[in-house]
Amino acid sequence: MRADVLLVGGGLANGLIALRLRALRPELRVVLVEREARLGGSHTWSYHTGDLDAAQRAWLEPLVLRSWPCYDVRFPGLERRLAGGYHALTSEALEPALRQALGDGALLGCGARDVRPDGATLDDGRELEARCVVDGRGFAPARFMNAAFQKFLGLELELAADHGLAAPLLMDATVPQAGGFRFVYVLPLGPRTALVEDTLYADDPALDPAALRDSVRGWAQARGWRVARVRREERGALPIPLEGRIDALWAALPAGVPCAGVRAGLFHATTGYSLPHAARLADRLAALPTLDSASVYALVRGLSERCWAGQGFFRLLNRMLFRAAVPGERWRVLARFHRLPAPLIQRFYAGRLTFLDRARILTGRPPVPLLRAARSVLERPVAAGLA
Repeated sequence: MRADVLLVGGGLANGLIALRLRALRPELRVVLVEREARLGGSHTWSYHTGDLDAAQRAWLEPLVLRSWPCYDVRFPGLERRLAGGYHALTSEALEPALRQALGDGALLGCGARDVRPDGATLDDGRELEARCVVDGRGFAPARFMNAAFQKFLGLELELAADHGLAAPLLMDATVPQAGGFRFVYVLPLGPRTALVEDTLYADDPALDPAALRDSVRGWAQARGWRVARVRREERGALPIPLEGRIDALWAALPAGVPCAGVRAGLFHATTGYSLPHAARLADRLAALPTLDSASVYALVRGLSERCWAGQGFFRLLNRMLFRAAVPGERWRVLARFHRLPAPLIQRFYAGRLTFLDRARILTGRPPVPLLRAARSVLERPVAAGLA
C-alpha cells in the first residue's frame, strides 16, 4: 500500500494534521494507522481564545463542543472568575470528522511495529510506503528529561437535575491535598451534563482508577448532584518537565522520522495543554511546498527545539512547584499565581510571558521555603540517562 502521507497514531496531533491536509491538499493520498478500534480515543481537549489566532480558531470551530466567555478557579481563601474565552472539543467530534475526511484511508485496529521515514510495518505484517511519515503515537517514556506528571481521571456525568454552573471550573483546589497539588476540573457540557476530573500534579504517573472514580462521585455528591448515569470515562498522565535537553529527545527517537504532538515535545510545560501546538503544527505542515519526511522532520524538529528553548521559565516554575514546595502545600504556589492580573494569566496559558511578566511572577516572598526555592532556580539542565 502506498500513500503520500502516512500518519501513525490517531490522536489529536495527527488528527488535526489529517484534517488540514484534506482541507488544503485534497489531491494527496493520506493514510492514518491507529492501534485502537476508534480514532481519538476518549479525550477532551481545551484551549483559551488567546492561545490561537483567528484563522486557527475558525477552522477548529466545527470541532468545538462548547465555548464559554469566562472560567472560575477556587483555592482556600480565593474564589475568582476570569474573563476570556475557553473552548472544549472531544473525541466524539474529532472521530466522525476524521472518518469523513479519510474514508478508506483510516486503518483501525492495527498498530505499527516499525516506523521509518519511507513507511511502516504494521503488526499484522502489512507494509506501507509513503513519501512522508509522521509518528504521533503519544508520549514515549522519556530519557531526555526529568519529569513529574499531571495525572487525572474524569467522568462525564449525566445528572438528574440542572447543575447550575455557568462557567468551567478549571481548578477547585479546596479539596484535600493528598500526594501533591490536587484539584477538581469541571466542564459544564450541558444543563445536566458535566465532565468532572480529579487531577493531581504528582511525582509519578500511577493511577488508582477505582479511588479516583469514588473521588469524582464524592465531589459531585458534596455539591448535591445526583448522578443518573456515567456517559464515559477518560484518564491520562501528562509529563510535566523539570529539566532536560531536547536534543536528547530526538537522539532517542528513530532517525529521520518526524513526530507530532507530545511525542515531539510540543506541549505547554506547566499546564500540559497540547491543542494549540497541534493546531499550529497542522497549519505549518499543510503549507509546506514539499511534503516528504525530510522536509517535515526539519519543520517539526525546529518547532520542537524552539518550543523547548522558549519554555525554560515554565520548567523553572515546575521545579519550584515540585522540588521547593512540600507536596501538601503546593496549592499555595498556584493560588498566589491566580491572584495576579488577568492579562498576565492569559499570556501564561498562551506561553507568551513577557520579561515583566516573569519578574512579576517571581517578585515578592515566595510561597515556598526560600532556600529550596533558590536551589530550584539554580539547578542546571541535564539529559536524564543520556550523555
